[in-house]
Amino acid sequence: MKVDRINVFYSKEDEGYIADIPDLKYCSAFGETPEEAVREVLIAKAAWLETAKVEGKPIPLPRYRPAIYQVGI
Repeated sequence: MKVDRINVFYSKEDEGYIADIPDLKYCSAFGETPEEAVREVLIAKAAWLETAKVEGKPIPLPRYRPAIYQVGI
C-alpha cells in the first residue's frame, strides 16, 4: 500500500514527536525526534497492514489530503 501522507507534530504533553498515518485509523507512533517518530510509524504501519490482512479487514486506499491541497476541488 502506498501512503501519501504522514503527519508529524510535536507534543508538549508527551515531550516528543507524534507521527500518524491519517488513512490508517489509529496508526500512530512516538519518537524523541521527527525522524524517529517516522521510523516508528512505518513499523506501526507494517503491523497495522498485517493485522488487517490476518483479520480479513479491508485496507483503505490512500485518500487523505491536507486542506492546503483541496483548494479548488
